Amino acid sequence: MQKLDSEGLVRIVEKSDGPLFLARGERFTYARMPEGTRVLYPRPPLPGMKIPELRAKVREALENPLGMDPLRAFLKPGAKVTIAVDDISLSLPKQAHDVRRTCTEVVLEYLAEHGVSDIEIVIAVCLHRHMHDWEVREMLGPKVFNAYWPQKKLYNYDAEDPDGNVVLGHDRHGHVVEIHRRSAESDVVIYVNLNLIALNGGHKSVGVGLATYRCIRPNHSAEAQLHSRSFNDPPRSRMHQVIDHIGRYVESKVKVFHIEMTVNNDTFPWFIGYMQKPEPEWNLVDKLAARVNKHFLDCTPLSVNRGIFFGVHAPYACTGVTAGECEAVHAVTLRNVYRQQLVELQGQSDILVSPIAYVMPYSVHSVMNPILVYAMGLGYNFNFYKGQPVLKKGGTLILNHPMENKFDAVHHPSYIELYEKLAETADPAKVDAWSDYFAEKPEYIEKYRFRNAYHGFHAISMWNWGCHGMDHCGQVIVVAPEDPEPARRFGWEVAGSVEEAIAMGRAKHGAGASVSVSHAPPIAMWDVK
Repeated sequence: MQKLDSEGLVRIVEKSDGPLFLARGERFTYARMPEGTRVLYPRPPLPGMKIPELRAKVREALENPLGMDPLRAFLKPGAKVTIAVDDISLSLPKQAHDVRRTCTEVVLEYLAEHGVSDIEIVIAVCLHRHMHDWEVREMLGPKVFNAYWPQKKLYNYDAEDPDGNVVLGHDRHGHVVEIHRRSAESDVVIYVNLNLIALNGGHKSVGVGLATYRCIRPNHSAEAQLHSRSFNDPPRSRMHQVIDHIGRYVESKVKVFHIEMTVNNDTFPWFIGYMQKPEPEWNLVDKLAARVNKHFLDCTPLSVNRGIFFGVHAPYACTGVTAGECEAVHAVTLRNVYRQQLVELQGQSDILVSPIAYVMPYSVHSVMNPILVYAMGLGYNFNFYKGQPVLKKGGTLILNHPMENKFDAVHHPSYIELYEKLAETADPAKVDAWSDYFAEKPEYIEKYRFRNAYHGFHAISMWNWGCHGMDHCGQVIVVAPEDPEPARRFGWEVAGSVEEAIAMGRAKHGAGASVSVSHAPPIAMWDVK
C-alpha cells in the first residue's frame, strides 16, 4: 500500500497488495480489496498514565477543578454525598484495570479525610441492565465492593423504583426532569465518568444515566436520532441538544461535581496486538499470529469464541483527568477524545466496508443479537464521524459480521418481541410509536428491576439509534450472515464475501465507484472535509 497522508493513517490499495485482515464478529476474515480502495486506520495509542500517576492526577483535579470551587468546599461532617459511576457498557473491551476503580478509591479516601461518612455509590445504568454483583466487583475492585455492596450502599440505579426517583420539574421545553432521588437530595453528587468516545459524558451523565424513561424519552426518540448528525459531534446532535436542556435544569437544582477521564486506544494485549497495526507494519510474528488465531477461531463455535474474547482485557491507559463544572470539563474531555481518535479525510466514498467486532455496549457477556448488529453498524460505526459521513448520501454500507439469529432471553427479553414485530414494519417512526407499550409492560419492568434485563424501551431505543444511518444509506449489505432472515427483515441485502458485496455496490453505483474500508477496531473517528 502507498501512503496517502503524512501520518500513514490513510492508504490506497495497489494491485500488488495482499488482502486486508478484518474483524468479523467473533472471527476474523481476509478480504482482497480492489485497486484504489481507501483504507482508513486508527491512530496509534497515545501515551497514558500508570496507576500512581492517575491517582495523583485525580487528587489534583479534586483540588483544582474547572468552573467550580475545590471539592472540599462542599464537604463537611454530616454531608450527604452520592458517587455515580458509569456501567459495564464502557469500556469495550473491558479494561485490565478500570480507571473508574482508581478514581473511586481516591474520591473515597478524599471524602474520609474531610469527615464525610454518609456516602452511597450508584451505578448509573439508566435503562441498561443492572450489573451482576461479580461485574460490579470486577469494575470497582474488591476493596470498594466489599466495603459498600453488602451494606446496600453500592447498588444499581433503578429507573422504575417509585420511591427511588423524584420529579425536579420541567425544562424550558416542557420535558419532565425525573432523576434518582438520593442524588437529588445529596449535598453533592460526584460523577465518575469514563469517556471512551465523544458520545459519552457531559450532561448525558446525570441527565440520562440517573434518569427515568419519562425523562429520556424525548432525547431517545426516532425524531431526535434521525436529526442527530453524528452522535460523536455533539454540537450537531439533536439528541445532545435535548439532553443538554435536561442536564442544565438538573444542575440548577443539584450540585454535581463531574470527573471525566479519557483513555487511549490501546485495545489489545500483546498476543493480538497486530489487530491495531496496519498490515504493512506487521512483522513475521504478527503475520504468523494472525494466521494461527484465524485458523483456531474458524474451527470453534462462535459461542466459544465469545467466551475467549470476553476474557481478554484491554490495556487502555488514561490520557486525561478533568474535574469540575459540567460544560467546562466536557470541553476539555472532547479535545482529549478527538486528539486520540480523529483522523482527517478528504472526500466521501460511494461504498464503505465496516467490520463489526464481537462486542458492542449492550452485548457484554451476551450475544450480539440482530437488533444490536443493526445498532452497532448503523448507529455506532456509521456515526464515527465529525463533519459529514464517510459514506455519500445514498451510498452502500457493507457490514462484516456473522449476524446470528440468536437472543439472550435474560438480558434482552424485549428485543425478542421487537424482532417479531419488525416483521410488520421496520419504519423507525412506526416502531417508535410502540415505545410506551414496551416501556410500561409489567413483565419487562419486573425483569429490568430484578433479573438483570434491559428495560423494555431499550430495544426500541436501539432501533431508533440506527435510523439516521438507515435514512442516509441507499443500500446495506451484510456479509455471510449465519441466518439471512434478520437481514431480509431489516430490508438489507446479503453477500457471500466482502469482495462480492463490493461488486454488488459497484453494480449499483458504477464500476468506478469509490470504496473505503474502516480498519477497526480500535476505535477511530473520521473528520471528513
